[in-house]
Amino acid sequence: MIEYIKGDIVELTPTQMIIECAGIGYGLNISLTTYSAFSGKPTGKIYVYEVIREDAHLLFGFAQKAERELFLLLTSVSGVGPNTARMILSSLPPAELIQVIANKNETALTSVKGIGQKTAQRILVDLKNKVKAGDTIAGAGAPVAGGNGAVAEEAVAEEAVAALVMLGFQKAASQKVVSSILKSSPMLAVEQVIKSALRML
Repeated sequence: MIEYIKGDIVELTPTQMIIECAGIGYGLNISLTTYSAFSGKPTGKIYVYEVIREDAHLLFGFAQKAERELFLLLTSVSGVGPNTARMILSSLPPAELIQVIANKNETALTSVKGIGQKTAQRILVDLKNKVKAGDTIAGAGAPVAGGNGAVAEEAVAEEAVAALVMLGFQKAASQKVVSSILKSSPMLAVEQVIKSALRML
């Protein structure tokens, strides 16, 4: 099992990271929280969880051990796979997710794409004793400065749409939502645009 990878960040998008270590490039699926933590950094140490299936060998990366622990808790719930857990962690930062579970906030969970009422209830029931309201995750929800100018806004829009498409949303709908978000708040960073879009789609 791979515990973590430390190396040069070759490519970073809101849903994926390629990190090079000893001449090998590892492709990792990441959440928006992890993207925010590594944005603008040339190197990093990323905690890893491997998913080995008959048809795929996937790596999921996390900026902190605590986020990985939440991911593992989520995937332990029946009906919640790795991609759904990543979607939850992208929509609700870890600190917010802990509060949602501790407060049994079903509405917040059902606002995440792919989470219906029954799955939300299952998550709350299965994890209520495993997550406490006082639990915190260092660096969760840390603000990231937005870009400036029309070129930066266009780059943010393209990156946000690409991330939403990779998360399973239709391109046309994603473009429309991202465009309306940037029209009202042009200085938002890409991860903030994606989080807003996830609530609207």
